[in-house]
Amino acid sequence: MEIIVLGCSGSVAGPDSAASGYFLRGSQGENVLLDVGPGVLSAMQREPEVNPAECHVVFSHMHADHCLDFPSLMVWRRFHPTDPAVGKHILIGPQMAAEHLGRAGGDFLDRPDDYADSFDIRVHMTGSGVFDASAWPHHTIGQLAVYSAPAIHTTESYLTRVHDRVSGTSLVYSGDTAPTEVLAEFAHGADALLCEATWGESCEGKPEGMHMGGREAGQAAQAAGVGSLVLTHIPPWGDVEATLRGARAEFGGEILVAEPGMRIHL
Repeated sequence: MEIIVLGCSGSVAGPDSAASGYFLRGSQGENVLLDVGPGVLSAMQREPEVNPAECHVVFSHMHADHCLDFPSLMVWRRFHPTDPAVGKHILIGPQMAAEHLGRAGGDFLDRPDDYADSFDIRVHMTGSGVFDASAWPHHTIGQLAVYSAPAIHTTESYLTRVHDRVSGTSLVYSGDTAPTEVLAEFAHGADALLCEATWGESCEGKPEGMHMGGREAGQAAQAAGVGSLVLTHIPPWGDVEATLRGARAEFGGEILVAEPGMRIHL
């Protein structure tokens, strides 16, 4: 399984990075987008092996910085003169995803777009407790199993775990979440944790119920026993060194900071 960072800027697109968007390719060639924030479609076009018309999509939540390039993605899928989408792909998102995206892409307020021509729309299914692949409900995309758990954020938001059943590798993506014990339980034993760290070194003194800092991301990675921690969703005004410092104080494994174009091989 390979992950290409398309965008990793937190809360807004930055001068050198799109907002949230990650391309995941399974060992059997499955193509999955994890979030499609502003600038992500542009970044996809800079990656020769990424075809915007041939991707499944998983949304962590429906905040603008995680979903607003989706209507543009639909223009590509429907109207590209030589390479439109062929057949349907799977879209997994919150309960509100279909209505939210429909209004974002509709021509009129009372006529939301209907993406049923292009996507099989599904809703996150969650489990609880320490992650157990044999018992956790999931969606299937080819040989990839997509698991979900509830995040803590200001809107309906989900943690996502993807298993490649052929290679045996696993990735957990936090989306946006405040500190929660669920993250460490859900990420238990994963090869990599792609984790938001919006608040810099720590979320101490920051608004509650929104985001984590590097320290909290490191604590989750250490408690989960993941192979590596990839810090992401750092805003343009964020302090990367402070974020790293917080994570290193808590996690003894490999720590990376997401950058546009970064490739992570699991």
